[in-house]
Amino acid sequence: MQKHPRNTDFAWTDHTGPLRFLSEEQARDYDRDGYLLLEDAFTRETVARLVEELDPLEAEFEGFLREKLGGKAFIARADEITFSVHPVLRSPRAEAFTRHSVFQGLVHDLIGPDVRLYWDQAVYKKPGTSDRFPWHQDNGYTYIEPQQYLTCWVALTDTDEENGCPVIAPGLHREGTYEHRLTDLGFEVFSAPPSEPVTVPLRAGSVAVFSSLTPHMTGPNLSTDRLRKAYIVQFAPDGAITVGHGMGADSPALCDAEGRQYPVLVGGAGPA
Repeated sequence: MQKHPRNTDFAWTDHTGPLRFLSEEQARDYDRDGYLLLEDAFTRETVARLVEELDPLEAEFEGFLREKLGGKAFIARADEITFSVHPVLRSPRAEAFTRHSVFQGLVHDLIGPDVRLYWDQAVYKKPGTSDRFPWHQDNGYTYIEPQQYLTCWVALTDTDEENGCPVIAPGLHREGTYEHRLTDLGFEVFSAPPSEPVTVPLRAGSVAVFSSLTPHMTGPNLSTDRLRKAYIVQFAPDGAITVGHGMGADSPALCDAEGRQYPVLVGGAGPA
């Protein structure tokens, strides 16, 4: 494993508080392992209402993927795995969800008082999908500074090893971003982790919270009838800058895209 060429002076910042959402033990575990699990963070009713708006967006995207793009576009594959990006631009419930007090508490404790939504996407893995999603760090796709931002992997359906739950490689986040290579399935940081992996099954409404620097993957969906749905919500400190893409293009830009990279905390409070 080699560090990313841009990763020259990274130092992990531990979370010492003051904390208003997490316990001290949770913060310590996050700093040590690079992830934590929030069981039943959202009610099933909240999740069901969100899914009502995400399902049509996913169906529309898959139809476009199949009819206009030959069934495949980069890491999306019709009838296997789809990525419906930026639901917040079209779904009022998705936008409201990203501003939920759960996320505001998390980002206060793990990022700071001034935080923006960085990215959101619904990821649906269909039954019979035989390929895993490769081991990667989120900052290995689009490199941003500061490297240390936050991913919330929200289970919209019950997910386990059979239908493709997350798997984490703990403890590797503290070195910053590693080099990734492009494969047919996406960017990959390694084919097998150097640390003992941890499988993270989730009930619908639970959240796997991990650093943008935590290597993770999701397994295949080997079920015959269990569509696995997840909503990925990422947050970065206000002032974060995109400095490059995994595809090789450099395009420095402030992460403040109108309509989708809005503040979720300003001075430690929700925006007025």
